[in-house]
Amino acid sequence: MKLSTQIKPISYLKAHAAEIVRNMSEQREPLIITQNGEAKVVLQDIESYEQSQETMALLKILALGNRLIEAGKLEPAAGVIQRLRQHRSDR
Repeated sequence: MKLSTQIKPISYLKAHAAEIVRNMSEQREPLIITQNGEAKVVLQDIESYEQSQETMALLKILALGNRLIEAGKLEPAAGVIQRLRQHRSDR
């Protein structure tokens, strides 16, 4: 994907909004909107947005896990499983 082909001025967005929305879901490429020659916003289809949000959530979980590892806050899996089984059987 070449972002240079996906840069449009805000006047283009105003004049072609329905066409842009229709094409967004087909092309699944972001559209960069400029105002006064500067990039101001990025438009993207909802599926791409949701996918990027899920990816960011997973990356945050991985980063948290790495911080816990670095801090030495680890517990062997066998102990955790045993504790969970005990908790379940105590109910």
